[in-house]
Amino acid sequence: MTFRIGIISDTHGLLRPEVVRRLAGVDHIIHGGDIGRPEIITALRCIAPVTAIRGNVDTGWWAVEYAETELVRLAGRAIHVLHDLKTLQISPVVQGIDLIVSGHTHVPRMETVDGVLYLNPGSAGPRRFKLPVTLATVDITRDSMQPSMQSLAIG
Repeated sequence: MTFRIGIISDTHGLLRPEVVRRLAGVDHIIHGGDIGRPEIITALRCIAPVTAIRGNVDTGWWAVEYAETELVRLAGRAIHVLHDLKTLQISPVVQGIDLIVSGHTHVPRMETVDGVLYLNPGSAGPRRFKLPVTLATVDITRDSMQPSMQSLAIG
């Protein structure tokens, strides 16, 4: 059985219809911060349960309910979520973390270091400079984690 996680970050108040379509059918959504507006999480919760953290632009009254980091366990995997990877203050290997989800840079990135998958889904919100508009999914089975970066191909 496969458990699919949708990973999104840096929406900055914009939830594109393409994002909603791409996330349809996922089992859980992780938002890596810079949500922008509380309605973004409300809409995502209509798709699947959501784990979200606060990013540097999330300063309104509504953002206080979101922590700066979260540890979530899904499908037998430990996932540490933070907005800016440069602020990571734990040793993922020592802590038994399988996946680190971050955002902030708007640059999509997937890299495995010492058996830990580091995933930044890029930005699914307003286009910044010439960076792509992207999100990611991770398919988890008993034996593997298969990440996939997905371009939203916005003009």
